[in-house]
Amino acid sequence: MTPNEVGALLAYLGRLDPRLIRIDTGEARDQIAQWHHLLGDVPLETGHEWDTRLVAREHILNSPYPIIPADIARRWNAYRRDRLHRHTDPTPTADPDDQAAWTAELARTRRAVATGSAEPAQHKALTGGRARPDLEARLREIGSCIPPAVRTQLATYRPTRTARETAITQGRPDALGVRCDWCHAPEGQPCRSRRVGPDGGTRGNAPRTTPHPSRLESAAAQDAQQPATASDRTNSRSPSSRPAPNGPGMDEAVTRQPSADTANSPLGKAA
Repeated sequence: MTPNEVGALLAYLGRLDPRLIRIDTGEARDQIAQWHHLLGDVPLETGHEWDTRLVAREHILNSPYPIIPADIARRWNAYRRDRLHRHTDPTPTADPDDQAAWTAELARTRRAVATGSAEPAQHKALTGGRARPDLEARLREIGSCIPPAVRTQLATYRPTRTARETAITQGRPDALGVRCDWCHAPEGQPCRSRRVGPDGGTRGNAPRTTPHPSRLESAAAQDAQQPATASDRTNSRSPSSRPAPNGPGMDEAVTRQPSADTANSPLGKAA
């Protein structure tokens, strides 16, 4: 702000808060010089969300203390930080081989954004939208969103996951599907190499490429238990295992032989 703008600002603030009015000419001149010295790099207003008069008016409405230049300077510094935080440096148009011109253009752009002369440049962000209706069907058809060639190249960098996928594909038990009772590795995490020290405590915590044998046995037992449980439920739900509601089943009634008393009775002879 120039001294004339500072004087206009003080005149405006004097109408809102009479405590800022200076009647003596010398005191008014000193007040303008003090405010200009502290707010010389703060613009009176910019075309982008900054007006010193509105900032001062908000302070007078919300604070019982008279406004001082530091109150406006703090708000201006916060305004600058917010704009630079939202700004992403665009690629300069200068020659990249000319480092001085490249750096100078970046500095000019940042200065313009910080002082409110230009809007922050932001990269385009992803927006929410509806997924393609055929996306799930295509993923089910492909089997995985990772192409087979890429999966083969990644096998070297993630041996644990590769070994797990191979075991599931070949029909072997998934060792990482259960908790390890030896190293206490949770489900889905690889086993840890631990050794017992002389004091009886465990030492070492490096991940293993192969699971512990006890974990393999637990996974095999769990796989063997699941089919048995499924077959028991199937048998318990089959209609042939249910007894007839009115007595013996149809097969028993058909194959039952007549007793001697029934054969010698008049009804039996008649039949």
